[in-house]
Amino acid sequence: MERAEDAGVYKISDDLALVQTVDFFTPIVDDPYDFGRIAVTNALSDVYAMGGRPLTALNIVCFPRETMDISILRDILRGGLDQMHEAGVILLGGHTVDDPELKYGLAVTGTIRPDKVVHNTGAKPGDRLILTKPLGTGIISTAIKHGAASKKAIARIVKSMTTLNRAASEAMLEVGVNACKDITGFGLLGHAAEMIQGTGVGMVINAAAVPCFPEAKEYAAKGFVPGAVERNRDYRKEIVDIGKKVPRYMQNIIFDPQTSGGLLIAVPARRAPRLLKTLHEKGVAEAVIIGEVVAEPAGRIRVG
Repeated sequence: MERAEDAGVYKISDDLALVQTVDFFTPIVDDPYDFGRIAVTNALSDVYAMGGRPLTALNIVCFPRETMDISILRDILRGGLDQMHEAGVILLGGHTVDDPELKYGLAVTGTIRPDKVVHNTGAKPGDRLILTKPLGTGIISTAIKHGAASKKAIARIVKSMTTLNRAASEAMLEVGVNACKDITGFGLLGHAAEMIQGTGVGMVINAAAVPCFPEAKEYAAKGFVPGAVERNRDYRKEIVDIGKKVPRYMQNIIFDPQTSGGLLIAVPARRAPRLLKTLHEKGVAEAVIIGEVVAEPAGRIRVG
């Protein structure tokens, strides 16, 4: 591939290609079982974002065996395996190393039709932008680290981060879309920027339409903001224009690094109502239109 995509695709024949990806990270919630489920959901997301079907996986584990009880690792792997079963993915094995910092994730292999690959570029002027999950997992995870997150907030993000993007992927393949990107560490605007760079199009995003967890607004206003928010903002400041009426907390949310976030889909305007209907019917209840692709100004994102 000529551009950085969510996963690598290797064509085997005219109607079959392999799609492969790898992802692992440190815990963002306290419960080991939930961490395992989240890590697996996150790793599978790259395959779904390209329209592929994950089939097999290998565990990747870094574990501090001298300082952490082995029961924690068992719970992590149990959570991960349960999530793989939900996704219909077969665990083939894996590799573990002794490491001072706990990390867990997967190397994933799936299949995809070469003529059905959904790239992260290809959006066209007039396309509507649909986001399938609310934002704010990074902010709420930061509040968790400071002991300030409510049980309700934690439950909300765990449910979101353990929801597979499978249904959203199936919906976009059924309807037909121009581009897709899963929203992870670079935040909504960081990944939106990847979709327009060098393509001759821009984006307009309505901040008021962007879904987010209600607690994310509260915690962002209180200063529970990950350091990556500023890094994401600085990295894309040359191409992002944010209106003065957009509250500071919302600016932080749209740059908030997500774990196991939703899909950002560019779909032709005439197909947008059908895609939304299909997403909602498949249980992707929080999917909404948050903006559109524009011809001018090319290479820029306007947020108002």
